[in-house]
Amino acid sequence: MLLDIRHLRSLQAIQTNGSLSRAAQQLHLTQSALSHQIKALENYYCVPLFLRSSKPLRLTNAGEKLLQLANRVLPDIDSTDEQLRRIAAGSSGRLYIAIECHACFEWLIPVLDQYRRQWPDIEIDIRLSLSFEPMAALAKGEVDLVISSDPEDNRGLHFEPLFAYEALLALAHDHPLTAKAFINPEDLALETLITYPVDRKRLDVFARFLQPAGIEPAATRQAELTAIILLLVNTLKGVAVLPNWVLHESAKQNQLTTRPLGPGGMHGTLYAAIRRSGVKENYLQGFIKLAKQLTHQM
Repeated sequence: MLLDIRHLRSLQAIQTNGSLSRAAQQLHLTQSALSHQIKALENYYCVPLFLRSSKPLRLTNAGEKLLQLANRVLPDIDSTDEQLRRIAAGSSGRLYIAIECHACFEWLIPVLDQYRRQWPDIEIDIRLSLSFEPMAALAKGEVDLVISSDPEDNRGLHFEPLFAYEALLALAHDHPLTAKAFINPEDLALETLITYPVDRKRLDVFARFLQPAGIEPAATRQAELTAIILLLVNTLKGVAVLPNWVLHESAKQNQLTTRPLGPGGMHGTLYAAIRRSGVKENYLQGFIKLAKQLTHQM
């Protein structure tokens, strides 16, 4: 097939300008080259595209069909061309984020709010990792960044540390455990432990604190929202282990008491996991840089 994009652009230019000479100037062609191009198209289809006797030039029925095609197709081509150039320049792209911790919403929402203003052409989506394995999804390209506190030994993934945190036990002011300077695993043996609806293996309080000591809490209770967990703690319905960035505001407003887990506390680091192939992507580095900046202000 002879028809290609340059023919469609030529037809548009001739229709807009009404003459071959002015259209050729717009297209940065000689009038002879443009005339030859149109003549080759007419010979291929064995039909004239313009009424050359009219001034300005008028399209024939066949020419109108091709112009309609040009008007439909060229805007999409130009738009896609611009998007690809922006992706190549690192100013456009897709950022699908998977989150391994419910509590991350406490700091992620303000980060994304500012990120959207700085990177308006990035498509953003957030997915909770309850129904899929986020690292496997990251490796396959189904998501682009995973917020996690558990780095893996995976050559295809890069784990960028965002910030360090401490997991603290949240208590009502009149809870008996507030008398202790720090919490031992056995102190939770008689308590109801309130957690997010997450598998135990992903909860540090079980994996790193209770299970190594062979301790099981008296009961467990789950709640989706951080605000509900804090409300249950304040009404003596149980205790909860949450990262310090979640508890900072409540403690500052004297709404609850916090205690470290163990004499040295239980500390961790939150990471942004990305594919190694995307380490140099500007929009990914932009998110990581902003996350570090804003979380250091917490």
